[in-house]
Amino acid sequence: MVNPAGSAPEPVHAGQAVAAGTEPGGLPAPGSEPDASPWMAWWQGKGPLATVPGLVVPPEKLLELQQDYVQRMGSLWNDFVAHPERSAEPIGDGRFADPAWSQNTLSAFLARAYLLNAEFLGEMAAAVDAEPKVKARLCFSVSQWLDATAPSNFLALNPAAQRRLIETRGESLTAGLQNLLGDIAKGRISQTDETAFEVGRNVAATEGAVVFENALMQLIQYKPLTPTVRARPLLLVPPCINKYYILDLQPQNSFIRYCVEQGNTVFVVSWRNPHEDLAHMGWDDYVSLGPIAAIHAVRRIMGVPDINSLGFCVGGTLLATALAVMMAEGDEPVASLTLLTSLLDFSDAGILDIFIDEAHVRMREATLGGGGLMPGRDLANTFSSLRANDLVWNYVVNNYLEGQQPPAFDLPGRPATPGLRPALLER
Repeated sequence: MVNPAGSAPEPVHAGQAVAAGTEPGGLPAPGSEPDASPWMAWWQGKGPLATVPGLVVPPEKLLELQQDYVQRMGSLWNDFVAHPERSAEPIGDGRFADPAWSQNTLSAFLARAYLLNAEFLGEMAAAVDAEPKVKARLCFSVSQWLDATAPSNFLALNPAAQRRLIETRGESLTAGLQNLLGDIAKGRISQTDETAFEVGRNVAATEGAVVFENALMQLIQYKPLTPTVRARPLLLVPPCINKYYILDLQPQNSFIRYCVEQGNTVFVVSWRNPHEDLAHMGWDDYVSLGPIAAIHAVRRIMGVPDINSLGFCVGGTLLATALAVMMAEGDEPVASLTLLTSLLDFSDAGILDIFIDEAHVRMREATLGGGGLMPGRDLANTFSSLRANDLVWNYVVNNYLEGQQPPAFDLPGRPATPGLRPALLER
């Protein structure tokens, strides 16, 4: 069938062939050559539809995924039509754990169909034969879209939120809108009840005093809690994007308090919040005025030649860099070094590598290279996007759709829904 130049293609109706060797919808007919379909040609990176070069799914893998998907979707539809009682079975995903999902046959079908579609699309993205970084970005983008389109995120499709709306006579919707407007004003999603904690009362309550400071940090020494202490002190270096009390939360889960209770003389670096007057500071400044200055101060105060040290996250990266500098100068200031979730080899930055390319580096150089500051909001949003289900959409449902206040957790980024694993969100 040929159309005049410039005219719109004629519609294809059910049962009407579109081209030799193809079926309706552009799918290849059994036994036909893959190149016979423009749709298939796109996946092979050929033809006029190949607008994204390099994104190719091997035809054999594509056919395998399609057949498995059709079989499983057919089975799911058959259960929905002929065996609605099976909808009462647990769905097996935290987003659909509320009994309201399995008590409603249609909702149970939507949830299961979504999970099947999400698995299919995720496998399709993973099967793309492309350069590793392109493939990683494609998989990440697909996962972000899938997380955002879950039926649990929409009031019209979420039976648990609808039940709460009825039970509260609309008050949950009013409260949810108020929570939404409040978060819009703050520029971020509330992940905890921020009024529940007070520094010095139920977080950062381990007793200590500032014994040294400079332009970038203060050094805190903690009061002993044992009759005797070890001769060699312990220096803790937390991330410069966290408050020092990320290691000194409530007394029952305070890492600092635990270390003191074991008979250690503990010192902790407390980083200063950067403002415009510190915009000229770079990595070398943070290394020299942070861990190096702290090590010198601790050795001088305690009168010892070496110390024990521990670095957490980027604090560990700073500490390791500082020790490399000091040892290159002939100084061996530590007897032990412990690193917690600290990256030293940046040749493989993991999932964060998807955010790094020449264009992104140029953009950051333009905004930060001239003395700018990276807003903490950017860091928070980046870390949240890495686990969007737990750290974004979980709170959208809880705070906005159900109109509930986030629970009082002392660790930012901990999910509100029972059964979801906690996470550390740095900011």
